[in-house]
Amino acid sequence: MQVIIHADESCLGNQFKDRSNPGGAAGLVEFWTGSTWKRRDFWLSEPGTTNNRMAIRSAIEGLSGLKRPCRVRFVSDSQYLVKGMSEWIHGWKRRGWKRKGGAIENVELWKALDRASQRHEVDWEWVRGHDGNPRNEYVDFLAVQAAREQTRSGGFVESGFEAWLESEREERGRYFDFFESAPPSERDSESG
Repeated sequence: MQVIIHADESCLGNQFKDRSNPGGAAGLVEFWTGSTWKRRDFWLSEPGTTNNRMAIRSAIEGLSGLKRPCRVRFVSDSQYLVKGMSEWIHGWKRRGWKRKGGAIENVELWKALDRASQRHEVDWEWVRGHDGNPRNEYVDFLAVQAAREQTRSGGFVESGFEAWLESEREERGRYFDFFESAPPSERDSESG
Protein backbone atom coordinates (compact mmCIF):
# COMPACT_ATOMS: atom_id res chain seq x y z
CA MET A 1 0.00 0.00 0.00
CA GLN A 2 1.19 3.54 -0.82
CA VAL A 3 0.98 6.01 2.09
CA ILE A 4 1.83 9.70 2.20
CA ILE A 5 2.74 11.24 5.54
CA HIS A 6 3.01 15.00 5.87
CA ALA A 7 4.66 15.94 9.16
CA ASP A 8 5.74 19.06 11.00
CA GLU A 9 7.10 20.10 14.36
CA SER A 10 6.89 23.10 16.64
CA CYS A 11 8.94 24.31 19.57
CA LEU A 12 7.61 27.30 21.46
CA GLY A 13 9.95 29.66 23.27
CA ASN A 14 13.19 28.75 21.50
CA GLN A 15 14.23 32.38 21.85
CA PHE A 16 14.27 32.11 25.66
CA LYS A 17 17.25 30.57 27.44
CA ASP A 18 15.84 30.52 30.97
CA ARG A 19 12.61 28.56 30.53
CA SER A 20 11.33 25.32 29.11
CA ASN A 21 10.49 25.06 25.43
CA PRO A 22 7.27 23.08 24.97
CA GLY A 23 7.14 21.29 21.66
CA GLY A 24 4.74 19.44 19.45
CA ALA A 25 4.92 17.17 16.44
CA ALA A 26 2.12 16.14 14.13
CA GLY A 27 1.30 14.33 10.95
CA LEU A 28 -1.34 13.81 8.31
CA VAL A 29 -1.44 10.23 6.99
CA GLU A 30 -3.08 9.79 3.56
CA PHE A 31 -3.82 6.68 1.52
CA TRP A 32 -5.95 6.00 -1.55
CA THR A 33 -8.68 3.37 -1.16
CA GLY A 34 -9.36 2.96 -4.87
CA SER A 35 -12.08 5.61 -4.99
CA THR A 36 -11.24 8.20 -2.33
CA TRP A 37 -8.51 9.48 -0.03
CA LYS A 38 -8.60 8.29 3.58
CA ARG A 39 -6.87 10.47 6.14
CA ARG A 40 -5.70 10.12 9.73
CA ASP A 41 -3.97 12.59 12.02
CA PHE A 42 -1.54 12.13 14.88
CA TRP A 43 0.20 14.50 17.26
CA LEU A 44 2.34 14.41 20.39
CA SER A 45 4.10 16.85 22.69
CA GLU A 46 7.01 17.27 25.10
CA PRO A 47 7.28 19.90 27.85
CA GLY A 48 10.91 20.82 27.09
CA THR A 49 12.40 19.98 23.71
CA THR A 50 13.83 21.24 20.41
CA ASN A 51 12.55 21.47 16.84
CA ASN A 52 15.03 18.81 15.78
CA ARG A 53 13.86 16.33 18.42
CA MET A 54 10.24 16.89 17.48
CA ALA A 55 10.96 16.44 13.76
CA ILE A 56 12.43 13.00 14.47
CA ARG A 57 9.55 12.18 16.84
CA SER A 58 7.03 13.03 14.09
CA ALA A 59 8.66 10.44 11.82
CA ILE A 60 8.91 7.76 14.52
CA GLU A 61 5.25 8.22 15.44
CA GLY A 62 4.06 8.24 11.83
CA LEU A 63 6.02 5.20 10.67
CA SER A 64 5.37 3.21 13.86
CA GLY A 65 1.64 3.81 13.55
CA LEU A 66 1.39 1.98 10.23
CA LYS A 67 0.03 -1.50 10.89
CA ARG A 68 1.79 -3.24 7.99
CA PRO A 69 4.79 -2.59 5.73
CA CYS A 70 4.06 0.20 3.23
CA ARG A 71 5.62 2.31 0.53
CA VAL A 72 5.77 5.70 2.25
CA ARG A 73 6.36 9.15 0.88
CA PHE A 74 7.34 11.09 3.99
CA VAL A 75 7.07 14.87 3.48
CA SER A 76 8.57 17.33 5.97
CA ASP A 77 9.84 20.89 6.02
CA SER A 78 12.70 19.78 8.30
CA GLN A 79 15.93 19.54 6.32
CA TYR A 80 17.49 18.07 9.46
CA LEU A 81 15.09 15.11 9.28
CA VAL A 82 15.09 14.63 5.51
CA LYS A 83 18.88 14.92 5.10
CA GLY A 84 19.42 12.85 8.23
CA MET A 85 17.42 9.94 6.85
CA SER A 86 18.35 10.20 3.17
CA GLU A 87 22.04 11.16 3.46
CA TRP A 88 23.67 11.21 6.89
CA ILE A 89 22.35 8.04 8.55
CA HIS A 90 24.24 5.68 6.26
CA GLY A 91 27.61 7.09 7.33
CA TRP A 92 26.59 7.24 10.99
CA LYS A 93 25.71 3.56 10.96
CA ARG A 94 28.96 2.60 9.16
CA ARG A 95 30.92 4.49 11.83
CA GLY A 96 29.05 2.84 14.74
CA TRP A 97 26.55 5.69 15.23
CA LYS A 98 29.17 8.40 15.31
CA ARG A 99 29.77 11.30 12.97
CA LYS A 100 33.13 12.50 11.79
CA GLY A 101 33.02 15.39 14.25
CA GLY A 102 32.00 13.34 17.29
CA ALA A 103 28.71 12.50 18.95
CA ILE A 104 25.41 12.60 17.07
CA GLU A 105 22.76 14.87 18.52
CA ASN A 106 19.57 12.91 19.37
CA VAL A 107 21.29 9.59 18.61
CA GLU A 108 18.73 7.48 20.52
CA LEU A 109 15.90 9.04 18.53
CA TRP A 110 17.77 8.48 15.25
CA LYS A 111 18.23 4.81 16.20
CA ALA A 112 14.53 4.49 17.02
CA LEU A 113 13.63 6.10 13.68
CA ASP A 114 16.01 3.79 11.85
CA ARG A 115 14.24 0.78 13.43
CA ALA A 116 10.78 2.20 12.62
CA SER A 117 11.72 2.86 9.00
CA GLN A 118 13.13 -0.65 8.40
CA ARG A 119 9.62 -2.11 7.95
CA HIS A 120 8.80 0.28 5.14
CA GLU A 121 10.09 1.52 1.80
CA VAL A 122 10.42 5.24 2.59
CA ASP A 123 11.12 8.16 0.26
CA TRP A 124 12.05 11.26 2.25
CA GLU A 125 10.89 14.52 0.66
CA TRP A 126 11.57 18.09 1.76
CA VAL A 127 8.98 20.83 1.23
CA ARG A 128 9.45 24.51 1.98
CA GLY A 129 7.57 25.35 5.18
CA HIS A 130 4.97 28.11 5.43
CA ASP A 131 4.87 28.40 1.65
CA GLY A 132 1.17 27.92 1.01
CA ASN A 133 1.16 24.10 0.93
CA PRO A 134 -2.16 23.29 2.67
CA ARG A 135 -1.04 19.91 4.00
CA ASN A 136 2.14 21.41 5.47
CA GLU A 137 0.17 24.31 6.95
CA TYR A 138 -2.34 21.87 8.46
CA VAL A 139 0.27 19.74 10.20
CA ASP A 140 1.96 22.95 11.42
CA PHE A 141 -1.40 23.93 12.93
CA LEU A 142 -1.65 20.53 14.66
CA ALA A 143 1.95 20.66 15.94
CA VAL A 144 1.60 24.18 17.37
CA GLN A 145 -1.67 23.20 19.04
CA ALA A 146 -0.05 20.09 20.55
CA ALA A 147 2.87 22.19 21.83
CA ARG A 148 0.57 24.81 23.38
CA GLU A 149 -1.85 22.34 24.94
CA GLN A 150 0.70 19.58 25.66
CA THR A 151 -1.58 16.89 24.23
CA ARG A 152 -1.22 13.59 22.35
CA SER A 153 -3.57 11.86 19.98
CA GLY A 154 -2.64 8.41 21.28
CA GLY A 155 -2.12 7.08 17.75
CA PHE A 156 -3.92 7.74 14.49
CA VAL A 157 -7.30 9.45 14.75
CA GLU A 158 -9.90 10.66 12.24
CA SER A 159 -8.46 13.60 10.34
CA GLY A 160 -9.73 17.13 10.60
CA PHE A 161 -7.99 18.16 7.37
CA GLU A 162 -11.13 18.61 5.25
CA ALA A 163 -12.86 20.72 7.92
CA TRP A 164 -9.71 22.79 8.44
CA LEU A 165 -9.35 23.29 4.67
CA GLU A 166 -12.97 24.43 4.35
CA SER A 167 -12.50 26.83 7.27
CA GLU A 168 -9.36 28.28 5.67
CA ARG A 169 -11.28 28.81 2.44
CA GLU A 170 -14.28 30.44 4.10
CA GLU A 171 -12.53 32.55 6.73
CA ARG A 172 -9.25 33.44 5.02
CA GLY A 173 -9.93 32.97 1.32
CA ARG A 174 -7.02 30.54 1.01
CA TYR A 175 -6.41 27.29 -0.89
CA PHE A 176 -9.08 27.64 -3.56
CA ASP A 177 -6.43 26.37 -5.97
CA PHE A 178 -6.06 23.10 -4.03
CA PHE A 179 -7.78 20.22 -5.82
CA GLU A 180 -7.56 16.55 -5.08
CA SER A 181 -7.33 13.76 -7.58
CA ALA A 182 -6.40 10.11 -7.64
CA PRO A 183 -2.70 9.36 -7.24
CA PRO A 184 -0.75 9.34 -10.54
CA SER A 185 -0.67 5.52 -10.70
CA GLU A 186 -4.47 5.40 -10.38
CA ARG A 187 -5.00 8.14 -13.01
CA ASP A 188 -2.71 6.28 -15.42
CA SER A 189 -4.68 3.05 -15.03
CA GLU A 190 -8.02 4.88 -15.46
CA SER A 191 -6.93 6.51 -18.73
CA GLY A 192 -5.25 3.40 -20.18
